[in-house]
Amino acid sequence: MEAIRSFIEWQLFGVCTWIGNYLSISTVTIRKYFIYASCLTFGSPVILYLIMAFWMNVRQYILNARRNPFRYL
Repeated sequence: MEAIRSFIEWQLFGVCTWIGNYLSISTVTIRKYFIYASCLTFGSPVILYLIMAFWMNVRQYILNARRNPFRYL
């Protein structure tokens, strides 16, 4: 069950997991804070979450392009 949960967390944006690994905080705690902040501020952290997810994907594309030896062929 843990393997399935880990796979889903990393395949669905992975923003909370990345923040948790970066700051050494539990992913569940970060998700709770996002939920609480979204309820208190009427959803504005959701916008921040989507911006971070977009940035993580762009950064991954840039890193993959640098590693691709056939990019210039």
